[in-house]
Amino acid sequence: MKRPIGLYLAYLFQFLIAANVLLALSLGEYSQVFTGVIALGLTLVPAVVTRRWSITLPWQVNLLIVLSLYLHIAGESRGLYMLYYPYYDKIAHLISGITVSVLAFVIVLLLDRFSRLNLSRWMIVGFVVIAAMAMEGFWEIYEWLFDTFLGTNLQHGLDDTMLDMIFVLVGSVIVALAGNRYLTRFSKEEITDTLVIPEESPAE
Repeated sequence: MKRPIGLYLAYLFQFLIAANVLLALSLGEYSQVFTGVIALGLTLVPAVVTRRWSITLPWQVNLLIVLSLYLHIAGESRGLYMLYYPYYDKIAHLISGITVSVLAFVIVLLLDRFSRLNLSRWMIVGFVVIAAMAMEGFWEIYEWLFDTFLGTNLQHGLDDTMLDMIFVLVGSVIVALAGNRYLTRFSKEEITDTLVIPEESPAE
């Protein structure tokens, strides 16, 4: 089966993240090394999940994960946040909001399937927005901690922080509306069937 080109793009962004880690290490930018290693580890999570729980994510989700992490790493290591401020930063937060929301949508559907929660469509859609905004809250705390204790310059005042949160909210609402439409066309079982790798029946 031919692999989609989007999957190779994901591999390319993974390679670029690793290259940025090595560059930051050579320059002694250890805070960027730390975030780069964490980001690289997160890009491997879909593969780990597939191996451990027989759950497969669409290649579009893998690409979104790697792209959103690469935008952050490149923004810091190459100074793109400041060079194209505020546009680069807001686009990165918009894509991150979309990525987290898509992951939240997938996760809540799988939880509903395997734990028999029997969540309603509106509960699933609401969870998508709440999860994205919660992650954004943790992200802003992370930026504040790094600025305070490591002397970085990730936050640029209250307006910048609020706009970051607004762009994540916009991304989450887009995914929530798309997810709501998706759930009106397909059942939860039909959607999760595409995510779960069927177990092979024992040979007779």
